[in-house]
Formats: sequence, structure tokens, C-alpha cells
Amino acid sequence: MASATEAINKLLFIFLFLQQYSLLIMADDSVSVPVPADWPQQFHSVLFINRSGDLQKTDLWYDWPNGRNFNIIQHQLGVLKYDLEWDNGTSFYYTLEPFDKTCKIVHFEVGILRPNWLHGANYLGQEHVDNFLCNVWEKVDFISYYEDVLTRRPVKRIFSSSGMVAHVMTFEVGAVLEDKHWQAPVYCFGDAETQNKTSTSLLHSQDAFPGGSSHGILMR
Repeated sequence: MASATEAINKLLFIFLFLQQYSLLIMADDSVSVPVPADWPQQFHSVLFINRSGDLQKTDLWYDWPNGRNFNIIQHQLGVLKYDLEWDNGTSFYYTLEPFDKTCKIVHFEVGILRPNWLHGANYLGQEHVDNFLCNVWEKVDFISYYEDVLTRRPVKRIFSSSGMVAHVMTFEVGAVLEDKHWQAPVYCFGDAETQNKTSTSLLHSQDAFPGGSSHGILMR
């Protein structure tokens, strides 16, 4: 009788041990996969961008509470362009003096990126990039996103469809551009060219991600 009880106790011990071990493995798996940090509600970032040999410096102003995003794009030895995006899906692409006064208005299906736009991205592991050890994610086979392991600041972005590579040079959390700079010029409201873009056509458009921001396909 004692031996039977002892055997049952041993089996019960083994069962409980395996159960606890399985729970530990599951818990370890749940915390071992890094999750990208949400974007701050407001920030300013300077990006150096190489788009298949076309070099540019972009000042990116992200302002989620006010529903707006601004890319000020200086092409190498070329034109200074402005990409002003609003959360209602309207974007203004324009130039100012001393360059020719031009303006194009584009209506997208969705507005600016949400702070948590990277949720659901596929974790690819760690990689040394631009002298930083980074966690790397891929979103919808479209963008690879590199984040510094220590500070969780963005370091680099690669857009597979356009070949554009964006290196993050500065990242100022809480920086806000004055309201007076968010107004498109008056000639944008006259005979400016207007286009409508779908999420699909955006992937092949020159208007897609001109300064490292994005629309449509990354919103979901």
C-alpha cells in the first residue's frame, strides 16, 4: 500500500513539475520578443535619406495631438520642398521663394501615422547598424525599422518598395514647431493640382514617404 501511495505521489510531483515548467517556458517566450516603442506624441527629427542615389536632408516634425506631420526636405544641391500632412488625409506638397512657387494637393484615404503604427510588426532580431545595437522589425513586407536597444530611439528605416534608406541623426522628444509654420501658402488654394491616392497606388507613387513618414498601408 505504501509503495502504491509513493508511486502516486511521484507521478503527481512529476505532473506538477512539468506543468510549472511549461508555464515558465510560456512566460519566457512572452517577454523575450521585444516590442517597438510607440512614437512620442510630439517630436522633431533630422533624417539623412538616400533614395537610390538621390540624397536629401529632412526635418520631420510630428505632432499627433494636433493631427499634423511636416517634412521639410532639402535635396542635395537642389530645391527645398515642403510636405505638410494633416490627419484628415490632405497633404500639401509645395515650394517657396526663392524657388518657383509650386503646390500640389494630394488626398489620401487615411491621415498621419498613429504613435503605435508599429504594433503588429514582425520581429527580425538584433543587428549592429550605424554603430548602434538595434532591434529590427518588419511591417507588412514594406518597411524595416531599426531601434536602439539601450535608448529605444529610432536609428534607421528602410523602405523596400522605393529603396529609400533613412538614417536618424537627431530625435528631440517634445519639440513642437510654431503654429505659424503649419500654414500652406495661399497659392495652394487656387489652381493647385489635386490628386486622390489610394493605399495601393501610394506604394508606387513619388509622393509616398518623401521625408520618411508614411500613410495608408502602415496604418492598420
